[in-house]
Amino acid sequence: MHNCHEDVLAFHNQAVTLPQAERDEMRQRRDANRRRLRDGLARDKEPSPSESQTQGSYAHRTMVQDKSKDYDIDDGAYFWRNALVGPKGGDKTARDVKEMVRKAIHDDRFRTPPEVRTNCVRVFYDAGYHVDVPVYRKVKTIIAGEEYVHSEIASSDWKATDPVAVTRWFNDQNQSKSPDEMNGRQLRRQTRLTKAFARSRESWRPRIATGFMITTLIADNCYRSRADREDESLHYTMVAMRDRLHRSLEIKHPTVAGEMLTSGPDDARSRFLRDKLDWATGELRVLFDAHCTRREALKAWDKVFDTTFFSDRLDDGSADRNDKAARTAAAVLVSSPGRSSAVDRRGGGRYA
Repeated sequence: MHNCHEDVLAFHNQAVTLPQAERDEMRQRRDANRRRLRDGLARDKEPSPSESQTQGSYAHRTMVQDKSKDYDIDDGAYFWRNALVGPKGGDKTARDVKEMVRKAIHDDRFRTPPEVRTNCVRVFYDAGYHVDVPVYRKVKTIIAGEEYVHSEIASSDWKATDPVAVTRWFNDQNQSKSPDEMNGRQLRRQTRLTKAFARSRESWRPRIATGFMITTLIADNCYRSRADREDESLHYTMVAMRDRLHRSLEIKHPTVAGEMLTSGPDDARSRFLRDKLDWATGELRVLFDAHCTRREALKAWDKVFDTTFFSDRLDDGSADRNDKAARTAAAVLVSSPGRSSAVDRRGGGRYA
């Protein structure tokens, strides 16, 4: 495979992973939202959350750059069940608790007011960000004299879940499977790169698999480690995802037994991702051509990510000249008297 390791790594570092300034800005938005929630609940004489927990791609550190700054920060608010009591002493419904949070967060300065969604309260910011606040209740149970605590999310009803377990699962996968310890580790980088591919066209975004679905596919069994080749790792991870989705479009939740991230055996989002991976891996076949030039290789990566980042790295045509020189040297070796004609073209003239 034509070596574009440094180019793919540069693309990740410069065009995919979030700059620290944007991370800091999102953290400030998150913290301001937490203060607004607590102040609003105190104003409304409602119970205060026992804790807040960042989750999802923000907690996994797999968020990717977005020109429109359409960033989704998931920041869960947790309440004890015995604090969420209605006027008649019964448990508040999931809908009532989300409405309580929406009302507390609301600020007349918001151009778009917060909305109650199925699994969260969404807060919109003019800069393009939105903060999703999933609401949880913590439930204590006593089993054989031992106290246990589990969490339930306010969805269409109260539903058992453990988002902290998902973050722990992803971090464990990243640590155990990556061959390196630098730059977030390779599994995390490959997750960011694949999510960037999935979001590379505006028209794809409403139709393609969610970030959590992509993260689950990669971390569960599709990541392919290549210690010194970021480009090979990405290519073979994409191939593994494509092949996995050809076998089945269904994706299981990584930490909740029996729960699916997909809607049936013909899930439309999974199918769309599979088809785009089919297309992308087809575009990258040129990299395996013995005569592939650097210019052709970079153009292929450009096409996959809908960018000019890779071709912009060409240095005044010198890469093309180097490619031609390497092919000429190989031809001379092959045609020279007394030389073997068996040449490993992957090495530009090494004997097999």
